[in-house]
Amino acid sequence: SARGEEAVGSAQLYHAAALSLSELCRAAPAAGGHRALPNPARIMALRRTLSLSAIQISRIMLPDDANIAGNVHGGTILKMIEEAGAIISTRHCNSNSKSEERCFAALARVERTDFVSPMSIGEVAHVSAEITYTSKHSVEVQVDVLAENIITGGKRLTNRATLWYVALSLKNVDKILEVPPIQAFSAQVLGGYRQYERKEDEEEGKKRYEAQKLERLENKHRTDDVILPIINPEPHTVGFSQSSLIHLVGPSDCTPQGFVHGGVTMKLMDEVAGIVAARHCKTNIVTASVDAINFHRKIKKGSVITISGRLTFTSNKSMETEVFVDSDPLVDHSQGRYRAASAFFTFVSLSKEARPLPIPQVVLKTEEEKKRFEEGKGRYLQSKARRQTENFAQ
Repeated sequence: SARGEEAVGSAQLYHAAALSLSELCRAAPAAGGHRALPNPARIMALRRTLSLSAIQISRIMLPDDANIAGNVHGGTILKMIEEAGAIISTRHCNSNSKSEERCFAALARVERTDFVSPMSIGEVAHVSAEITYTSKHSVEVQVDVLAENIITGGKRLTNRATLWYVALSLKNVDKILEVPPIQAFSAQVLGGYRQYERKEDEEEGKKRYEAQKLERLENKHRTDDVILPIINPEPHTVGFSQSSLIHLVGPSDCTPQGFVHGGVTMKLMDEVAGIVAARHCKTNIVTASVDAINFHRKIKKGSVITISGRLTFTSNKSMETEVFVDSDPLVDHSQGRYRAASAFFTFVSLSKEARPLPIPQVVLKTEEEKKRFEEGKGRYLQSKARRQTENFAQ
């Protein structure tokens, strides 16, 4: 597809950072079409710029990463996406040599993420991340995920995501630091790999920044919503499939600063959302998309987190699940239970031949459930319209 070709082409930029001196010379034609030897200092500066603005990580998918049907969990992919985003944004936020205060990048929001194609056991996931915009206090990271069949060599685009990070001081994790501006570079040095239209990119990035900032503010009103248990629920009702998972946050879940990785949280959220969807359908289900994930507050090491999910909307071929993450600090008595993250996950049901199956319609019992259904229907229609617009543009 056009999007897949674009993603493969974009990935060439990441490999350019690892070019040897002779390879880079071949990629940099001088005036008149003759090859010229670039200034070594210029090459080193270029490589440093590339290493700070782009990164690629790869990993083969193992049985532990997949469900019983062999499809890789959406949470596994989300975790890899966040790992790449955290590395590149933390590098960038510490790239200002004049700054005396070091920091780490904390995930604040993940924009809507579509799962274009399922990934399977044995395939290699290539996660390519690039910084595309910086505001005064935040970094936007664009991520593409490609699946590679190492037998045939074939590659396809499976995911595309946008993440927003903020820089937090290592000395005081409640202090948000300023972010260095993104550096532009000329595509001529890279033999035409890519060229930034600096002014246009900045304006587009600013629009995306303002849009996500507004959505985060609108989402705050839902932080006091709770999911209560239902006694003897009927099949296909909201109460029948709603699920919760309780997890004690350990050192392996956390950054060196003692806070949970955003990718760990997303993986747990996807797991609960998948349980809700499977209970409702009683079939093999896969993640189709994730609506914007908002991280309201940091989760500390040693906390007990409760991840709760419930069905909000069903169409003929998809279902939406709302997921909350609540944190309860065990040793910090000065702080009570609080909402740490929230999101909406969309799943589809597949047959043994990986063909879409019809979704049983959810049975609504209360006015609140009917209200959430209508809100979910609105998101579904918006998503459908957006996909049609993208397909038409291609």
